[in-house]
Amino acid sequence: MYREHRERLLDELAREGAAAVMPTATLKVRNHDSTYRFRPDSDFWYLTGFAEPEATLVLLGGLPAAEDEARREPRSILFLRERNPEQETWTGRRLGTEAAPAELHVDEARDADGLWKALPDLLAGYERVHYRTGLDEERDREMLGVIDSLRQRSRTGTPPVAELVDPATLVHELRLFKSLAELDCMRRAASVTGEAHLAAMRAAAAGVGEQELDALIEYTVRRRGCTGMAYTNIVAGGANACILHYIENDQPLADGDLLLIDAGAEHQFYAADVTRTFPVNGVFTDEQRALYEVVLEAQLAGIDEVRPGVRFDRAHEVATERLVAGLLRLGLLQGDAEQLISDGEHRRFFMHRTGHWLGLDVHDCGAYADEEGDSRLLEPGMVTTVEPGLYVAPDDETVEEHWRGIGVRIEDNVLVTAEGNEVLTADIPKTVENVEAACAGRDLDAVPS
Repeated sequence: MYREHRERLLDELAREGAAAVMPTATLKVRNHDSTYRFRPDSDFWYLTGFAEPEATLVLLGGLPAAEDEARREPRSILFLRERNPEQETWTGRRLGTEAAPAELHVDEARDADGLWKALPDLLAGYERVHYRTGLDEERDREMLGVIDSLRQRSRTGTPPVAELVDPATLVHELRLFKSLAELDCMRRAASVTGEAHLAAMRAAAAGVGEQELDALIEYTVRRRGCTGMAYTNIVAGGANACILHYIENDQPLADGDLLLIDAGAEHQFYAADVTRTFPVNGVFTDEQRALYEVVLEAQLAGIDEVRPGVRFDRAHEVATERLVAGLLRLGLLQGDAEQLISDGEHRRFFMHRTGHWLGLDVHDCGAYADEEGDSRLLEPGMVTTVEPGLYVAPDDETVEEHWRGIGVRIEDNVLVTAEGNEVLTADIPKTVENVEAACAGRDLDAVPS
């Protein structure tokens, strides 16, 4: 899979006569001398499948006019840490340069310590180099030193680097369209995510702490072999659900409240992103059920718009129309639906977009608009979330008291297929009947997509 990704990018670089320098992420300090568990840069992982720190992938598009025959063809060079038994005793095993070409299918592997010394020779003759600045100040200084060194060589007839460009234009468009192998990873992430949400539904009860369910979700995900959570879990009981990115997860659950959980597994660093909302005691109140069914209707209508040839924005537009119609039926809004949407009155209750791309990043890369600035058309291989919600602030005195403090969001992961769409997270309960059954540990009916 990673070799295929690399070859696609090398083809693009060859067409440009360009090279690319793609470092992985750096270790991040948690506190004092402790670091977070390492997570590779998503672009780097997409091109290598290699999860060690201090590595850099150099892709050379080829120079057809080069005197050296080896420089005429596109090639890949991975700079990585060399084997060091003493260091490995302290910080873990390393692949090393000897094993890397066969293991990772790169053309060549070199010691990471020689990167900056080697780059001027490797990049000589390339007038365009893809490199992302702004992520690491020290690395940027080294890269600018390489560029300056190449400019000095221009006095001897070597063309200087004329452009240092962000590789996102090429790499992120490639990442937007998922291969079958990538979709296998995302389906696994979705499946494990479903197991985690179901475990939380069955464990929730009055007096249980949000942090207990937070821990249960992560335990379920990690024990199934996933690389971790795709983002910080949101476990929001009662009015906490009206805080869109509530992550404190430190309050006890109360009888009669809803619980909103937004959590997704990450398998081979590919993300799931799922939200479910359910009653702590297993049974919706009339008001909770009424708002929940408005959101579910909006979500199903939005999912129906995820198909080839439809604008990305269309799911949001349709979901918003359904939400406003529901708010009017329930009396939380008054007036003309079209005018309310035009004036943004609905944003008191629904203040975010209905979806985003999903992949190696939970808010994945890829343009949402075409070159004219219009919402781009959906194509097979894209994966998006569909996640409408309604949030009635606990202090909103413009609505009756029984509505206040209710927050509902329902989110699924949807693949655009040639025929329409596939809901990757369809097995996770979301009808009122199935949610209540899941909370009670009962068997579920057929799950609608």
